Amino acid sequence: MRTVDEHLTHILGSVSVLPPLDLALLEAHGTVLAEPVAAPVPLPPFDNSAMDGYAVVAADVAGASEAEPVTLPVVGDILAGDPGVSAIRPGLTARIMTGAPLPAGADAVIPVEWTDGGNATVQITRPAPSGNYIRRAGEDVLAGQVVLDAGVRLGAAQIGMAAAVGRARVVVRPRPRVVVLSTGTELRPPGSSLGTGEIWDSNSFMLTAAVTEAGGVGYRQDTVTDEPAKVLETLHDQLVRADAIVTSGGVSMGTRDVVKEVLTGTGTVEFHKVRMRPGKPQGFGLLEGVPVFTLPGNPVSAYVSFQVFVRPALRAMQGLPPEPLPTVSAVLGEDVRSPAGLRHFVRGRLAFSRGHYTVSPAEVQGSHQLGSLASANALITLAEDAEALPAGSHVEVMRLPS
Repeated sequence: MRTVDEHLTHILGSVSVLPPLDLALLEAHGTVLAEPVAAPVPLPPFDNSAMDGYAVVAADVAGASEAEPVTLPVVGDILAGDPGVSAIRPGLTARIMTGAPLPAGADAVIPVEWTDGGNATVQITRPAPSGNYIRRAGEDVLAGQVVLDAGVRLGAAQIGMAAAVGRARVVVRPRPRVVVLSTGTELRPPGSSLGTGEIWDSNSFMLTAAVTEAGGVGYRQDTVTDEPAKVLETLHDQLVRADAIVTSGGVSMGTRDVVKEVLTGTGTVEFHKVRMRPGKPQGFGLLEGVPVFTLPGNPVSAYVSFQVFVRPALRAMQGLPPEPLPTVSAVLGEDVRSPAGLRHFVRGRLAFSRGHYTVSPAEVQGSHQLGSLASANALITLAEDAEALPAGSHVEVMRLPS
């Protein structure tokens, strides 16, 4: 049997980084930058007002108070986007809107709340220091400054930053397109009625959602019955639109483990037992250059296998470090036992209190018991030599996506 690390190393050595694409900004949401993005001009590009109010010479209002307001003539209005060049001299003021360019000669902005809001003249009831409510040119970003590094995933804030420095398009690593396929004659789609011996397909829905959580684009394919020719035909049909394929079911030791039957010796696909629980039967390889991950059919086994093997590979394909799920150290809330020689991923509930994490295993741990997975928020990782750990022990815990 392979160790978990050996199987993951083999996978990561086989997948390739996806070639970059030049995409329009909104189309790039969720992708990973393949180039740094720099600001061609400072942000803001000019001194501007941070408030609606009045642009003044600070010295003119130094003695202003509620009892003795300073009265100044208003010589004009300056609006955001005003293309004209404005200026004031001492003893005058101009009404100014938020984001409008500061007129030459002014060195402070008085918020309208500190005034009587006058149009021809204004009474100012509070003094202001030089620089009051002024956004200086370049105080956010300097010209030439790199604002987004290569390798950053483009979320809403990053899209906004790229737009703010004038980028309409960016060069990115695309989100991997992953086709998810469940096999099994017994499977029926949710919403249909069940016959004797039939169950609703959960794996394909679960794994497609997991692809999205890992930064990919998931495409759920209809379930395929345990007919070798049909399974192989379906897999080949999906190669044209897939950067990767994930199957579940048909990879163990049964007489009708059809995925293993049709893919053994096809491309570079190989099947192994991996020293882990749940998820011992695993398969992986390239089919016409496309990575194919064949996961076990038990729902919990499929999900754990995805997080341990597929998620890091999808990150690597996007040019990101092939990191596991975020991991924290936690204190066990009760005793746990683990099979010797296997890395055990135990469903649990992680909590944070008084400065440290605690975790307790779920009551049931069967690989078919999806209910305990749905209520878990963590996987307790027990090493191959950890056969028994008492409550109070420190363990590594993988935090599941919320």
